[in-house]
Amino acid sequence: MTHARHDTMRRALRREVAGTIGLLADEEDFAAMRRYRTFTFDDHQTYLQQVEGLLKTFASQGRHTTVALFDPEDYAHYCAESGLDPDAPASRTRFTAELAAGGPTVPYEGQPLADLVPDLVDEAVRQATWEYATVTLARTGTCATCGEDIGRAAFTRASRLITRALDIPGPGTRHLVCSVPSDPETLLAALHVEIDAEGRALFDDTEAMEFATVLAVGIATHRAAGMVLRSSADGTRDRVQGWRMDGGRLQPLTAAEVFDAYCTDALSGELVAPESNVDYCAAPDLDDAPDTGHHH
Repeated sequence: MTHARHDTMRRALRREVAGTIGLLADEEDFAAMRRYRTFTFDDHQTYLQQVEGLLKTFASQGRHTTVALFDPEDYAHYCAESGLDPDAPASRTRFTAELAAGGPTVPYEGQPLADLVPDLVDEAVRQATWEYATVTLARTGTCATCGEDIGRAAFTRASRLITRALDIPGPGTRHLVCSVPSDPETLLAALHVEIDAEGRALFDDTEAMEFATVLAVGIATHRAAGMVLRSSADGTRDRVQGWRMDGGRLQPLTAAEVFDAYCTDALSGELVAPESNVDYCAAPDLDDAPDTGHHH
């Protein structure tokens, strides 16, 4: 009797445990893990099917599971730093627990793995962008002439510019996108904003902070960053407005410049047909900072 009850209790407790699965999302990462004797899978497709089956089983038991990206290079580095044997299941479990605490994760809510993986990759890119932008800002130092913290001043100004962009009158939803040329890849950030009946802007605070950080990198480093605002509302045409960073100052684009930017393929320079039901509009001036900015 007591044995059966203990079993029932253990099963109930197991359902309470939130788990994380470290996923080898691409073929290359999967191949890198096959060098470990204790990693028993030899086919990536089979492995993905097994992971999906396990996720479904956990979900049917009422268990909450998140999925993290398992990076073999990071794993090898983690094992070397921690003095763990990389060819041991327990080491993989410990690394996955670390991922769950600080890495990009996506909750499993019954969606197919084919839908979950792109979300997970997006999340990883977002986190890497945010970390890179934060480090870049921290390294900008202080202004030689006025002693001001350049990174902090740029972040404050970026936040003010975002607020002003969202104050541009108009109903519906706003979608802001910011791009900052960087090495090796362009930094990209997006902010989705809903405007409620009272005209208040509703958005995700983390997303807003990440967006402001990326825009601040453009301001602080005087790179040729760009920002685009798309406003959408039911029953009306979408409005697109844009700005470009010039010498650390955000300059508004004319309607023709926005049209050119949108209707030219960035790689080939070929013309692309304009979207239907979209108005390309001149942008207002949001930036009251002097043209000079910081000369550092």
